[in-house]
Amino acid sequence: MNQPTGTQPTGRRERKKAQTRKALADAALRLFSERGYDHVTVAEVAEAADVSVTTLFKHFPSKESLVLDLDADQERILVSAVRDRPAGQTVLAALRSHLLTAGPLNEANWPEYSRFRTLIRSTPVLGEYFRRMWERHEESLARTISEAAGDTEPDITSRALARFALQSVLLASDDPDQYRALTTVFELLERGWGTYDARTVQSAEPEESTRPTESA
Repeated sequence: MNQPTGTQPTGRRERKKAQTRKALADAALRLFSERGYDHVTVAEVAEAADVSVTTLFKHFPSKESLVLDLDADQERILVSAVRDRPAGQTVLAALRSHLLTAGPLNEANWPEYSRFRTLIRSTPVLGEYFRRMWERHEESLARTISEAAGDTEPDITSRALARFALQSVLLASDDPDQYRALTTVFELLERGWGTYDARTVQSAEPEESTRPTESA
């Protein structure tokens, strides 16, 4: 997945680096789509982009990352969506707004999105890589949510919210109508976490009568 539209690197060196990354990612998407992911080598991608294999691996650590190349950027933007949300906006509302407008499922933000999605859905190794990549953001997101609630360390509530929010992307990615699917999941989450923010968070202890009793 190439760099989102609307974000431009500054500085000559950064622009050159971005151009090389884009050339490699574009070549990979084209070749993988035409011939199948398993039938294209990294050497062929490098040749198509007119760079060496060594240069390719300086920009992309693996073959899978040629298609899914914005792991660090996605995490940074995801964390920022919570940390820099407008005053009065809940954490969940901030995540929902971000994922629906700037997240990885919004095809308006990505060139060649339809080909990218088809490739991911038809290639199990890429689908698994996408899932693992997205789940790696869980710890950082949980910590950011915890900070928003005034806690020093993530607890089960912040960890659960981070996990469910990230899983919503994976669930929606398999649905024909991704926008509707993501909206539906967040509507369900909002019924339980709609007031989860720094001003209203409360510890939810189960009632004593609901706790399981130890057997004699």
